[in-house]
Amino acid sequence: MLLLALDTATPAVTVALHDGAGVVAESHQVDARRHGELLLPAVDRVLREAGAKIDGVTGIVVGVGPGPYTGLRVGLATAAAFGAATGAPVHGLCTLDGIAYAAGQAGLDGPFTVATDARRKEVYWARYADPRTRVSEPAVDRPADIAERVAGAPVVGAGALLYREVFADVPDGDGMPKYVDAAALAALAAEKLAAGAEFLPERPLYLRRPDAQVPANYKVVTPK
Repeated sequence: MLLLALDTATPAVTVALHDGAGVVAESHQVDARRHGELLLPAVDRVLREAGAKIDGVTGIVVGVGPGPYTGLRVGLATAAAFGAATGAPVHGLCTLDGIAYAAGQAGLDGPFTVATDARRKEVYWARYADPRTRVSEPAVDRPADIAERVAGAPVVGAGALLYREVFADVPDGDGMPKYVDAAALAALAAEKLAAGAEFLPERPLYLRRPDAQVPANYKVVTPK
């Protein structure tokens, strides 16, 4: 087994290679404006560090969001291209699930909530019984609108840190994840593959329409 995992649904451009026993190479850069510029060099760097080639990869793992339109599509398009070029299956995972898994690695048992920054003063979020078990569908809401629903349990992720005054319990100990990490995503995927579990389709979880819209009342020019 050789899994190439990548995610661009958050400001992190993150890539990792997992051989079924553990992560053998990884890259993690945070830059919300350079997903397209940074992703392919990161993949190349990870493969070279591991002494591997793309045609030796047996599976592609990609975070499907939720996340902003522009960044998210970079990772999904790249994963689809690698899958088509190599014939390796593409396995979709919820980006929030990767953060939850990393929170478990940092010592958080559950229950808890994962929240990432959705911009527009909103968060993408989901609730978890434990680091491997999501108990609600990913959603996008204003922090104040979900504060009561997630009260009584920790909230982790960049969205929690950004709205610390709204969420009552925001742990920020060593190793607590802010963004998704492909190393955690790859490890979770390896566990799911070993258990014969299902993956998500490699389709984006946008949860809302993109910012760019066709003008509603644009001028129509007809030939004379």
